[in-house]
Amino acid sequence: MKQIVKFFCLPSTDRFLLVKSAFLLGVIGLGLSLFPLKRLLGIVGSVKHEFTEVSNADKMSSNRIVWAVETASRYVPFATCLTRALVVQMLFAKEGYPAHLCIGVVKSKEDRLEAHAWVESEGRIVTGDLKDISRFNLLPPLKGERS
Repeated sequence: MKQIVKFFCLPSTDRFLLVKSAFLLGVIGLGLSLFPLKRLLGIVGSVKHEFTEVSNADKMSSNRIVWAVETASRYVPFATCLTRALVVQMLFAKEGYPAHLCIGVVKSKEDRLEAHAWVESEGRIVTGDLKDISRFNLLPPLKGERS
């Protein structure tokens, strides 16, 4: 109940961004279960480049975008690092911010493959940062991805 009250106390722009983020997390999550990643990146890439340019007066803060996606991901089942990274990348593109999807892999001590996704923008990690992120070997960009 407390979260609902907090939600309605937010400015309407933040409420809209949270709902939009939750919707996109669900859609992208579903897409990841239905399509190979390369195909989904192609779909996401074509959609994000259809958005029109936003004037600076209407531009949403990059920090607010990350806040909304991270907050909404707590309430959307199976919102993985990859799902969050793809949604942040999409919303950044819509607002005209540079965003580069990074996917890294590493072999764990138990001999299992671990993967992690994050987004970098203007030389900094905006979502998906980990204390030990340097242990991941960065994969080359996939062909479907458009930066």
